[in-house]
Amino acid sequence: MCYIPPKGDFITFENAEAYIAKGIEWKLFTERSVKKELVYKSNGYQAKVKLVGYEEYGGSTQTIVVEFEGGSLGCIHPAYLKEMQSASFGKDSFIEEATPAIDSHAEQAEVKSDKKPKSRAKKEPAQPKLVLPEDKVHFTATVKEFTAKMNHFTGEEDEVILLEHVKIEGEQELEIGDAWCSYSKTLKKLELAEGDSLEFDGKIVDKKFDKAIRYKINNPSKLKKQQHPN
Repeated sequence: MCYIPPKGDFITFENAEAYIAKGIEWKLFTERSVKKELVYKSNGYQAKVKLVGYEEYGGSTQTIVVEFEGGSLGCIHPAYLKEMQSASFGKDSFIEEATPAIDSHAEQAEVKSDKKPKSRAKKEPAQPKLVLPEDKVHFTATVKEFTAKMNHFTGEEDEVILLEHVKIEGEQELEIGDAWCSYSKTLKKLELAEGDSLEFDGKIVDKKFDKAIRYKINNPSKLKKQQHPN
């Protein structure tokens, strides 16, 4: 099997509504029959894949990022993946002309546009990756927002908390900035509100919530909160 992995960061689905909207836009399913898995076919190979996000080229052309059962990621044109859902795929597929190969999704994006692209704004420099401690450490942070994140394994949304001003305290202080964590039963007992300041122990890992929030706090314990003043 031959597939092309995404080139660095890609856009993930913010929630179930975003996932469903994109699937309908790509004509992979309907609102009444939302699919959590789709079929990937290539040269006699067939497997189940999940939609985990997409890449954008030129502001409008999109390439889907799918996840295979082993965890590998691959990119594919929406129309090509749609064709794969057909039982007759590979026998007489119009997409062979419209989309010559999955491995050339970047080239397809450029062919779609008849006009030369206008000069693009310079991308913001990527934030340097932090060297994270392996063990549990002590944190201070502020509750920024309560939200949810799509769990592609269960097909449901998980409740999460977004944190800001996250800092590792102690001998080796480290400014983290924004992070996120699961809204566990332990956290719910604190009856948190946006703006509350927290102290807790926990482990930090490199696991993205979205492009802006890169780090996740796992298993927070010894929690203390300071009520946000009115």
